[in-house]
Amino acid sequence: MTALVDVTGRLRKMPAEPGNPVSYNIRVGDTLVPLNEMVGYPLQLDFDGVIRCIHCDRKTGKSFNQGYCYPCFRKLAACDSCIMSPEKCHYHEGTCREPEWGETHCMIEHVVYLANSSGLKVGITRGSQVPTRWIDQGAVDAIPMVRVATRQLAGFVEVACKNHVADRTNWRAMLKGEVPELDLAQERRRILALIADDLAELRASHGENAIRAVEEDSLALSYPVQVWPQKVKTHNLDKTPTAEGVLQGIKGQYLILDTGVINIRKYTGYEVRFRVFPNA
Repeated sequence: MTALVDVTGRLRKMPAEPGNPVSYNIRVGDTLVPLNEMVGYPLQLDFDGVIRCIHCDRKTGKSFNQGYCYPCFRKLAACDSCIMSPEKCHYHEGTCREPEWGETHCMIEHVVYLANSSGLKVGITRGSQVPTRWIDQGAVDAIPMVRVATRQLAGFVEVACKNHVADRTNWRAMLKGEVPELDLAQERRRILALIADDLAELRASHGENAIRAVEEDSLALSYPVQVWPQKVKTHNLDKTPTAEGVLQGIKGQYLILDTGVINIRKYTGYEVRFRVFPNA
């Protein structure tokens, strides 16, 4: 059968733009393929066994931190443990792996937010990554809570919030569309009241203007999904190099096929052939 789309190259994170619904592309090598219009069509993703680091282009037998070879994983600031635990930032100690990278990515304004992906959660992101971060997490609603001067400060605020709200998404529930209705503006007021003493201590240490509560509106998001899976089964390209099925939807960084779901971001750096076929 002749494919409607037939491209080869290295997978990257799917670019997405907010809309009703969110608009997705899949990036394969230098080619961007619009995905929303492909919902309902059969597709096939074949991994050819080659993984290349997205930073240095070195061939690697295993991908670390979603796309890096081991040497880059060990040396790059983007792969340091403080990225996952920003409160552990050590830039001020002069031990940042890449101080210039830290200045442009960490020593800038960050947003601490509340999102509803599979229930209420707290998260942080660079100000420039709103709403991309929310889309990547499959949030149906999200709202900024505070804006802070640095990534480490965002981490401190997030730690305070964790005593009262989860910081992780139940990705299976997110992919099933099992998301409760929440009033995020009301939840913001509740959480800010609960962490008021923590915020006061942080402002005393870092400056009154280093943490700013905001009253920005929430952003509702919808996704191009025709059928929600009743049971979430995952495709694993490392074990089975071909994933095929009818594309039933896209949410977060997942393709939802009638045969299972696949997290495209997990396979960043994988060399693949991506094909979409006509409907039978």
